[in-house]
Amino acid sequence: MKVQLTDADRQKVSAAVAAAEAGTDGEIVTIVAPASDDYADVPLAWALIAVFLALATLAAFPDLLLWVHSILQRGWTHEPSLSEHLTVLFVLLALKFAGARLIAGLWPVRMMLTPGRIKSQRVRARALDLFRVGAEQRTRKATAVLLYLSLAEHRAELIGDAAISAKVTPDMWGEAMAALITAVKDGRPGDGMAEAVARIGEVLHVHFPRSADDTNELPDRVIEL
Repeated sequence: MKVQLTDADRQKVSAAVAAAEAGTDGEIVTIVAPASDDYADVPLAWALIAVFLALATLAAFPDLLLWVHSILQRGWTHEPSLSEHLTVLFVLLALKFAGARLIAGLWPVRMMLTPGRIKSQRVRARALDLFRVGAEQRTRKATAVLLYLSLAEHRAELIGDAAISAKVTPDMWGEAMAALITAVKDGRPGDGMAEAVARIGEVLHVHFPRSADDTNELPDRVIEL
C-alpha cells in the first residue's frame, strides 16, 4: 500500500502545529519524505549473494555444470575442455548476477530485501541532515523540534534542539512516535502526524511554556521533499 499525504492531511498537520505551538516557546518542524535513500547498494549486494550461492552450489554438485554442457551440445558428447568449463561458468554467473540485480532492483522488492536495521540507520541519518539544515539553532532559544516521517520505510525520527535535548529525554517522545507509526501503518499519515504533533506540544508546554515575547519563528506547514 502506497502511503501519501492528501491536501486534507496537510491542512490537518499545519493546524496541529499552530495549536501545539500556541502554548509553548517550542517550534515544531514537520517534514515528510517519500523515502530516505534510494538503497541502490541493496540490489548489488543481493546480486553478489546470488552469485556466491551459485558458485557454492556448483562446487557441491559439479555434475550440474556437465548437465549444462550436455544441453548446449544438443546430444553431441565430448569431454569439455577447461576453457569450455570456465566459459560456461562465466556465462551462468553473469546471467545469475544480471537476473538477481534486475529483480532486486524493483522498488517493492528492494524495500522488502532491505534489512530493517539499514532502513532505520538511513532514516536517522537523513533526519539528522535535515535537522541541521532546517531546525538546529534556527530559533532564539534553541527550542526547535523536528518531526520527520519517511513514508517508504514506515519510520519516523524526532530530534530536538539543544535546549530541548537538555530537558527532554528520548523516552518522553514515546507516545508521540507510537501514535505516528501506528497511524502510518494503517494508511493514515495525516492523522498520525497531527496526533504526534499534539503530543509533542504537550511535552513542550510543560518544559517550555510560552513567553510573552514569543513569536512564530519557523513555518507551521508540513514540508514535503
